Amino acid sequence: MDSNMASIQFYHLLTTPLERALPKLMEKAVQSGKRSLILCANEAQANALNASLWTYDAGSFLPHGGSNDPYPDQQPVYLTHKQENPNAATILVVTDGSTLDALDGMEKLLDIFDGHDPQAVAAARSRWKQYSNAGHEVSYIKQQKGGGWQQEATTQPSS
Repeated sequence: MDSNMASIQFYHLLTTPLERALPKLMEKAVQSGKRSLILCANEAQANALNASLWTYDAGSFLPHGGSNDPYPDQQPVYLTHKQENPNAATILVVTDGSTLDALDGMEKLLDIFDGHDPQAVAAARSRWKQYSNAGHEVSYIKQQKGGGWQQEATTQPSS
C-alpha cells in the first residue's frame, strides 16, 4: 500500500447505536497511542457525542475534547463538524456520511454507518467504491449480536 494511502474500515452498526459503539473504538485508538479526529455531520451531533464520551461508562475515562474545549492540539480524541485537524490526528472517524476534504496524514479512516438506515447503507456502498477506486485498502466490519465486530470483506489496492 502506498504510504500516502489510508486504510479505510467501514463499521456497520446493527446492534448498538453510534453513541455506545464509538467509545469502545476510541478506547482502542487511545490505547494504541494514536490521536483520533471524529468528524460529525453537524455541531449538534458533535456536542451529543462529546457528552456521551464523558458518560458512557462510569468506570472509564476517555480523554477527549471538542471545539468548545481548551487545548485542541493536546486532545487524544477531538470531535468536530468542521474541516480541521487541530490535534494532528492520524485516525479519522466519520459519522453519518461526513467526509474530510483531504486524507493527508491519515493512516486509518473509520467510516461508521447505521445498518438499519437503507440510505446510509447505500451511501456507504458508494463511498466504499470511491475509496477502492482511489487505491485505498478497504475493509468491511460488521457488528455482531453481542456487540463485537467481525471483518467480513477486504479489498486490496490495485498496483
